[in-house]
Amino acid sequence: MKQRVNFYEKGQNALKTLFNMGAYLKKSSLDQRLIELVDFRVSQINNCAYCLDMHSKDARAHGETEQRLYSISAWRETPYFTEKERAALAWAEAVTACEVPDEVYAQVKDHFTEEELVDLTLAISSINTWNRFNIAFPMPDAVGTYRVGQFG
Repeated sequence: MKQRVNFYEKGQNALKTLFNMGAYLKKSSLDQRLIELVDFRVSQINNCAYCLDMHSKDARAHGETEQRLYSISAWRETPYFTEKERAALAWAEAVTACEVPDEVYAQVKDHFTEEELVDLTLAISSINTWNRFNIAFPMPDAVGTYRVGQFG
């Protein structure tokens, strides 16, 4: 494979924008543990190894259990997730697939305010963007090296 651009070195302006979105989301009313669950699930869907490593570690640092992380791809069939988390995971999957049925919207509206729903959608868009950059410009040697809090 031909050497690809090192996004983390050459994409500083783009990175600032992505980090600013992350800083905004940390100040939002969304529970950080919920954001980590969504980030982990979307990264599974997108097959982003670096983000899976990062968000599994960050989720555990926020009190997430191994059992829930191991079963998140089957969240519909497990008793481990609250109705609010289920709504967020359904929303994350639908937004990531670019197909948002009315019933998924109705479900998520029952658990989030309008502002929270906008912020949740921004979180989903943000992790999808990170996934796509990490897949387009892979750094296989970096997978497994993330440390909790490494990026602020």
